[in-house]
Amino acid sequence: MAAAHGRRQRRAYIGSFTAEGGPGVLVAAVDGDSGALTLLGSAADVPDPSYLALSTDGETLYAVSENARGAVAAYRVTDDRPALTGPPVPVGAGPTHLCVLDGHVLTADHAGGSVTAVPLLADGTLAPAASGTLRHPGPRADGERRPHAHQVVPASAGDRFLAVDLGTDTVRVCALEDGVPVVRSETRLRPGSGPRHLALAADAPDAPDAVYVHVLNELAPTVTVCRWNAPDGPLEPLQEVPVLPSAPDGDAYPSGIVVSPDGRHVWTATRGTDVLSVLAVEGPSLRLVATVPCGGRWPRALAHAAGTLYVANQCSGDITWFTVDPVTGVPVLAGSVAVPAASCVVLGA
Repeated sequence: MAAAHGRRQRRAYIGSFTAEGGPGVLVAAVDGDSGALTLLGSAADVPDPSYLALSTDGETLYAVSENARGAVAAYRVTDDRPALTGPPVPVGAGPTHLCVLDGHVLTADHAGGSVTAVPLLADGTLAPAASGTLRHPGPRADGERRPHAHQVVPASAGDRFLAVDLGTDTVRVCALEDGVPVVRSETRLRPGSGPRHLALAADAPDAPDAVYVHVLNELAPTVTVCRWNAPDGPLEPLQEVPVLPSAPDGDAYPSGIVVSPDGRHVWTATRGTDVLSVLAVEGPSLRLVATVPCGGRWPRALAHAAGTLYVANQCSGDITWFTVDPVTGVPVLAGSVAVPAASCVVLGA
């Protein structure tokens, strides 16, 4: 469906676990008024495309294949059905996240404990082989857990990125040098916290040339607020804030984190308790405001655009969306669409 004035309607892209009955990579149209999703077409060429990232021009979609072999694939998304552009490129084992940076796709290889860089060709497709791999340090004699790289996030400009490792409780500031990821600095968070994902926030008015980074911890349902002296300095942990109002009775594994465009609120999702948490940003601090049901089971990832918050619920097999109160930041359930084994949703321009 074409939008007014000949512009194509906004698209959303959904990843899913094919091993659990998911459709693979899926394209949906986004209603410009309500934010509602209408499913268009899918492609199951690659097993378990659990996380997705768009090219800068919005015409190519990259997907990790989260299995023991590990790969990254590229799709053209100029039509309603994603079209695979070529063979997937091998990366480390069990990739769980990826991003586009400085002419490369970077993958966080959870089982492999590494970050892999794959060059992009001029047309946005993938080069046939990786250009470099950064292996995270292994367990130490003191019993430290094995490395499990879980996310790679570009910095606001240049060739820097942040790599989150759940296994070693670390966030590394990295750069690309001739296509090879290298470490610039490393921050060790509280032992056992299990950092999973992070979101870059506003500039830090109390520290020139610094920004705030909110790190979501999977093994302790908290967010660690850090000040980062970019581009190469380590993160400085300032505060660790609960994302639940009390200790959970059972499983509680935080998964996704998003900062509102105006920087006033942070949203997180927690699996097990199946809730979304709203945190108010108060200078360098966060304060838990509310929790609301996610509208499904096992919320794995969040995305936000134009006042609508989207949630990929893996176990209930759906994408839910919420309108967000601009003052309180509290989301209100507005709709859902069935997507078996949904794992992430990414919004196009």
